[in-house]
Amino acid sequence: MTATVTDLVQVIAREREGRDRGWWDQMASCYHPDSQVRSMWFTGTGRQFALASREMAARGDHARHRLSVPSVHHHGERAVVTMPMAIELRIKIRGVEADLVSYARGIYRMERRDGWFGICELSTIYERDTLTPVVPGEAIPIDRQRLAAQPPSYRMLAYYFDGRGYDVDPDLPGDDRPESGDALLADAFDWLRN
Repeated sequence: MTATVTDLVQVIAREREGRDRGWWDQMASCYHPDSQVRSMWFTGTGRQFALASREMAARGDHARHRLSVPSVHHHGERAVVTMPMAIELRIKIRGVEADLVSYARGIYRMERRDGWFGICELSTIYERDTLTPVVPGEAIPIDRQRLAAQPPSYRMLAYYFDGRGYDVDPDLPGDDRPESGDALLADAFDWLRN
C-alpha cells in the first residue's frame, strides 16, 4: 500500500493535536518505539516526549502549535516532512501576562514499519520569536543580562523556559546559525535516500 502525502501529514497533525489537547496516548502512538526527539527543553524518545509534555502541562505550561503548509519528501518506505509552525504560549513573567510566539520548522523523519508510517525522529530548526504584553503598553520585566545569554533564534522561548527551571539546550539549529540547519537537513535527506 502506498502512503499519500495526506497520510504522512495526518500522522504529524495527530501528534501535534495530541500534544496540544492533552491526548497523550494519541501523541505517543504516532512515534516508533525507538524514535528520537530533540527540542529546546527535551531529548529522548517520542513516548518519553509525550510523558514529559504531560508533566509540562501539569506544571501549567501549555503550548499550542499552529501548523503551516508542509513540504513532503517521500522515497520508498521513508519520508522527510518539513513542517513550519508557530509555537504559542500565554505566560506570566513576574506577574505580567504576555504572549510568547516562537516560529520554527519541525523536521520529521518518518518510516513505514509493520504496515504503518510513524515518526522516527523530530528535530527543530528555530527561526525567531516574539514576546508581547497581553495588555498593550504594559512593560514586561526582563532580566536583560540573562536574556542576552540565550540563543538568538529562540531567545524569548529559552528565557522563559530557563526561568521555569527547564534544562534549555543552547546549541540547537537556528536561522541565526544557518549552517546548523543546513547540516540537519542534509543528514535527514541522506537518511531518506539510504
